[in-house]
Amino acid sequence: MPDLPWFVYAMLLAPLGLILVAAIYKTLQVRAAREWPSTPGRVVVSNSELRDVKVIDSEREGGRKLEQRNFANVVYEYSVSGQKLRNNRVSIGEDLGNFQVGETIAKYPVGTIVTVYYNSRHPREAVLERDLPQGLWGCLGIATVIAVVGLFGASIGLTRITELVSARVANPQMSVPAVALAGFGLVAALFALVLHRQSALAKTWPVVPGVIELSGLDEYRAAPSDSGRRGSIMYERKVSYSYRFKDIAYTAVHGSFSSNSRTTSPWMLRLFGMNFQDGAGVKVWVNPANPSEATLNPRAPFGWLLWLIAPGLWAGAYWIATAG
Repeated sequence: MPDLPWFVYAMLLAPLGLILVAAIYKTLQVRAAREWPSTPGRVVVSNSELRDVKVIDSEREGGRKLEQRNFANVVYEYSVSGQKLRNNRVSIGEDLGNFQVGETIAKYPVGTIVTVYYNSRHPREAVLERDLPQGLWGCLGIATVIAVVGLFGASIGLTRITELVSARVANPQMSVPAVALAGFGLVAALFALVLHRQSALAKTWPVVPGVIELSGLDEYRAAPSDSGRRGSIMYERKVSYSYRFKDIAYTAVHGSFSSNSRTTSPWMLRLFGMNFQDGAGVKVWVNPANPSEATLNPRAPFGWLLWLIAPGLWAGAYWIATAG
């Protein structure tokens, strides 16, 4: 086992711990909801809705950003003690958006008679489904085992590889940089492979007409450096477009699989990015398995760059290992 401080392992396992805590909290909510009384209700609105969601972005000042996502907006009416109420929460589980939008709308069309479970203490708090997704804890258990095994396996493997390389390089002290460069090259190659596979799959997606809602640059300040120095002004291409798939409206952001590059030079994005006019008609490739995922360009324009970076990093690792 690598001789690392305990807090290093704690930091690496912290994300998994947060997920487990959230799952436990949600399970307790489900158990409480099982005691809620029920009343009949009726669906009065069933359509898609675009909402702004705060998501974590460690590369931005403040650590968060707003992201537009598609949601199923199912509004239902019900009565408690003679008071007519409305709600649009379907499940006790958290709806993060861009997931099963069409399926939820199809399940609860307007006019459907539903059973509404409500909190007797706060009747405005209600749901239509009070069960967690099946297999949740099984998936979390498998993810935990994979994360723990992967973490310690990778740590042990990296230590063994470094020891093996140090015995064969001209300067053993350069074994760590050589292994690091080789590892970065492997990561670049894996990203390039993923982009290639995504692009190949997207070319088979159905094509529907769409409209550009907004095309421009998103300007923000990067997160401060470790020394506390304020971050630089960054730019990211932002292309928002709307389309319909199976008679349901959706909105997506970004034009291609590699269009969300960030840079301090806006002219670079204008030079190499896709330029669209607001209100222009476009072709949209839609993922039939999840229509919230779409692209204006199924190709990965900058994927070839990763294929060039990977051999360059491997060449650098080889030079360090042989020349010292």
